[in-house]
Amino acid sequence: MGRVAIVTGGTRGIGEAVCLALKKAGVSVAANYVGSDDRAKAFTAATGIPAFKWNVADPLATDEGVKAVEAALGPVDIVVNNAGITRDGTLLKMTFAAWKEVIDVNLGGCFNMAKSTFPGMRQRGWGRIVNIGSINGQAGQYGQVNYAAAKSGIHGFTKALAQEGAKFGVTVNAIAPGYIDTDMVAAVPADVLEKIVAKIPVGRLGQASEIARGVTFLASEEGGFITGSTLSINGGQHMY
Repeated sequence: MGRVAIVTGGTRGIGEAVCLALKKAGVSVAANYVGSDDRAKAFTAATGIPAFKWNVADPLATDEGVKAVEAALGPVDIVVNNAGITRDGTLLKMTFAAWKEVIDVNLGGCFNMAKSTFPGMRQRGWGRIVNIGSINGQAGQYGQVNYAAAKSGIHGFTKALAQEGAKFGVTVNAIAPGYIDTDMVAAVPADVLEKIVAKIPVGRLGQASEIARGVTFLASEEGGFITGSTLSINGGQHMY
């Protein structure tokens, strides 16, 4: 592909799988992270993909981070907004801080990354932004008013920005994963997870590599006529 990509939350789970898939497709990939430095170093050692640390919820840090990636790899053509957190709780128990943190990272991070990269894509006449939403942003989920709101917001953000980028060769799409076999899902109690899997028509959790294949297609030259769309990859758990 000969392009440069940033994958936020790229050193683990779905983000790591996306990084590997894009690299295999010939993209120069940078992985963003905000957590463990040791994990990021291990990721880079294992994959050869450089990792850059900043919090996507911070617009100034994001702008500086994007500049650092561009200094190292070149202008950014592809952004995969994958970074996300959970701070679950029912509305009655949820703190204002838990609400704000999830909105700022999961939804605000998409805005901050687009703000730093979209103008360059538009000017160069080519770009791909893929936002990772969620089945819980489509169907809702008990105890996740913050997470569901942020992920639902991603789907609206995608459709609106797609209209701004279309005539400039910049596509903006979303993927809404169902329950994927990652560390986040592994933290769910076994009895609860069993009930979740029982509701998935294909009878299993998804794999991060299955999300990554969807991202790679949407980020490719071949995906250029797809914009403003949400691709649901959920094993049939939610259809609409």
